Amino acid sequence: MEANTRSTGRLPAAFLTPGSSSFMDFLSEHQPEILPGNRQLPPTQGVVEAPHGTTIVAVTFPGGVVLAGDRRATMGNVIAQRDIEKVFPADEYSAVGIAGTAGLAVEMVKLFQLELEHFEKVEGATLSLEGKANRLSTMIRGNLGMAMQGLAVVPLFAGYDVDREKGRIFSYDVTGGRSEEHGFAATGSGAVFARGAMKKLYHDGLTEEQATTLVVQALYDAADDDSATGGPDMARRIFPIVTVISDEGFRRLTDEESSVIARSILEKRLEQPDGPRAALL
Repeated sequence: MEANTRSTGRLPAAFLTPGSSSFMDFLSEHQPEILPGNRQLPPTQGVVEAPHGTTIVAVTFPGGVVLAGDRRATMGNVIAQRDIEKVFPADEYSAVGIAGTAGLAVEMVKLFQLELEHFEKVEGATLSLEGKANRLSTMIRGNLGMAMQGLAVVPLFAGYDVDREKGRIFSYDVTGGRSEEHGFAATGSGAVFARGAMKKLYHDGLTEEQATTLVVQALYDAADDDSATGGPDMARRIFPIVTVISDEGFRRLTDEESSVIARSILEKRLEQPDGPRAALL
């Protein structure tokens, strides 16, 4: 007896046919043209100008991991947006911070969220943190054609590994190459400055409060030297997005909590404009 491939009711037959637990595989089979990496750009003279998200930082502490990002998006030498969202929950125990072409990056995050949700519904179980990192790597690799045309997406992925009972951080390159970072990591235009700050301030045994303060310190230093990174904007009350992922799940600090950290740092910077120094041995 032949399988019924026609649409029944409101849903097309494709939605009623057993298949892969990967939502990306489902799209590749039934509507590949809507995947970001399969779209054809019109002929252009040079690189396409589009808003870009910049600096993302992450730090682990014994109870989990902190993922944070500044709020500025730039387009060339122009500030395209001052309060862009760059850090998103992927699921209950993981999050993604985006750097690169903002529009494509946000779309990739939404697809990644669907990918994890689809897997959980089909398999009845959640992917391991390692498995989630691998799925994101595949999605970035699928965007390589766009990246070669100047529309790159380079996220930072962080989460709480419920099997190992610790926070973990994964960084990527434009080809989808994945690396696990230990302690701290940064990506985006201000990454080199943020990483330098974290290298001096990070140590084993950080508390959650110390870790959240450290990432804001790093973003402040990045904004001090990188024009594409936005520091705390006290006049507009725009503060970095700071998220914590622990055994209790994903939590985003409120604007009030972020403002308290930012104001504390600014007050200390009035005494030490170049920031805190590492302890001398």
